Amino acid sequence: MSEAQKPEWWFYHLQRTTLERAVGPLLEKCLERGWRVLAISPDASRRAALDEALWTYDDQSFLPHGQSEAEGLAADAQPILIAGTTDNQNGAAVALLMDGVELAVDAPFERCMVMFDDGDSATRQKAREQFKAAKDAGLSARYFQQRGRGWKEAGK
Repeated sequence: MSEAQKPEWWFYHLQRTTLERAVGPLLEKCLERGWRVLAISPDASRRAALDEALWTYDDQSFLPHGQSEAEGLAADAQPILIAGTTDNQNGAAVALLMDGVELAVDAPFERCMVMFDDGDSATRQKAREQFKAAKDAGLSARYFQQRGRGWKEAGK
């Protein structure tokens, strides 16, 4: 990403399924665009659950990924890197922020995807703050709510 380019901020409000069930198709779309993804959560159990979900989410496809903590893992070779920190070890274009992870509004990514659960009020509040910060900085910020089998952009 060039220095002049600013990230898009996309927010995904989970209302029907768990994050682990919802994220597979979104990550698949990122890979189809040729984007690497850095999936960040400070919660080790979330990272383990996401790792498991990506192995099993669809019998017809494979989402190549690894956990940054895995012994002997070449983090820079992972199309999807699941990590506990924002250190972009795999040269990702997309940051997937989970569990209230904070990232500078002008972070060096093409897209920052914030996923938050309706039932987690602290993380939902953090997402609101991030949305406002992105808007205040003049960045593209889009908000999607989980509906039926997919996502519906609010206001559309």
